[in-house]
Amino acid sequence: MPLFFRTLPFHYGWLIVAAGSLGIFACIGLARFALGMLLPAMGQDLHLSYAQMGTISTSNFLGYLAGILAASHLVRRFGARALTAAALLLSGLSMVGVGCVSSLCSIVFLYILTGVGSALANIPIMAMLSTWFSSKLRGKAAGLVVSGNGAAIVFSGLAVPWMNGLSVYNWRLSWVALGALVVLIALVCLLVLRNRPQDLGLLAAGQETQAPGGQPHQLNRERSVPLRLILHLGALYCVFGFTFVAYATFIVTTMVGQYGFSQQTAGSFWSWVGFFSLFSGPLFGALADRVSRRFALAMVFTIQTLAYLLVGLQLSIPFLYLSIGCFGIVAWSIPSIMAALAGDYAGPDKTFALFSAITFIFAVGQVAGPFLAGLIAEQTGAFSASYLLAAALTAMAAVLALLLPKPVGLHRQ
Repeated sequence: MPLFFRTLPFHYGWLIVAAGSLGIFACIGLARFALGMLLPAMGQDLHLSYAQMGTISTSNFLGYLAGILAASHLVRRFGARALTAAALLLSGLSMVGVGCVSSLCSIVFLYILTGVGSALANIPIMAMLSTWFSSKLRGKAAGLVVSGNGAAIVFSGLAVPWMNGLSVYNWRLSWVALGALVVLIALVCLLVLRNRPQDLGLLAAGQETQAPGGQPHQLNRERSVPLRLILHLGALYCVFGFTFVAYATFIVTTMVGQYGFSQQTAGSFWSWVGFFSLFSGPLFGALADRVSRRFALAMVFTIQTLAYLLVGLQLSIPFLYLSIGCFGIVAWSIPSIMAALAGDYAGPDKTFALFSAITFIFAVGQVAGPFLAGLIAEQTGAFSASYLLAAALTAMAAVLALLLPKPVGLHRQ
């Protein structure tokens, strides 16, 4: 069987990328970012306040935070492949459950489970790329994987309004259908994903030679990562989580409530976010591979700052369109660069531990972002102040990104 995989016209790692992209499409794109399309209808039907809508969003990230804490132990016990499939199954079934309940407490509980599943699928998918790809291809591979998020936004932006119009059950049908799709993707991931290239008798993609004794050469051998570097990376990832999630959660609500868009029109523009974001991961992942991880990160944070300012200043509708375009073109670039940096700094065997650590800090930002944005909107009657706060944070992050040290043993950063 290993000989068969060596005769494929492409490296099996690219099938890992395809399955990983589907997994991210499900566990993050559908399970998390479809919420922005569903919240307006849910809020209207269940008579939810802005703060309660923010609580639903935050509940997902509380689950995500819990999932991160358990991820390291579970991946050692069951392996990345089995854990990913089981986690997607949990997310899918809990999403179906959200569509079948009415009380806020029940929705929050089920959406916490969705968040647990999202973390337990996302982290193994992103971390295994360091094992399957050498440093020179790692950013590109991670960028292609996270583009699954963009595809999910396009899909949900078009499908959710259409499904909402099919039935008197409105948003409930959308939750059930999206959850069923996540369950199907869990099966695909179980069939395609593999933990390591060595399981199939392969080297990592982009790594063509072996050292004496049959062990692959390691361009960046495993090493200890200083706490200050973990906190530096974590702070950058935390700012991304705080700002990005608040925007993604409430931009459709902003378009409907502050700009007078219909849900269908707002959904169409949300699909444009997804379309632009399809290019974000591959574009900036490749840039990070070729030029500099630090420069790519700083550029992304700068563009995000512009996106948040344009909507936060409550300018005319053309500036809202420009904000959406800026947000979309860099949407998923930071996770791909962070995954590549984790491999650069820690080496393949310790990537999972480092990526889990910085993702935990990222998750703290995810929890705080939508909750605080909802509270601010409740007090001010609009989300403008939340967007301006996000712009200030990403501007600071752009400077911090340039201060990252160069990974040991690599010619580029």
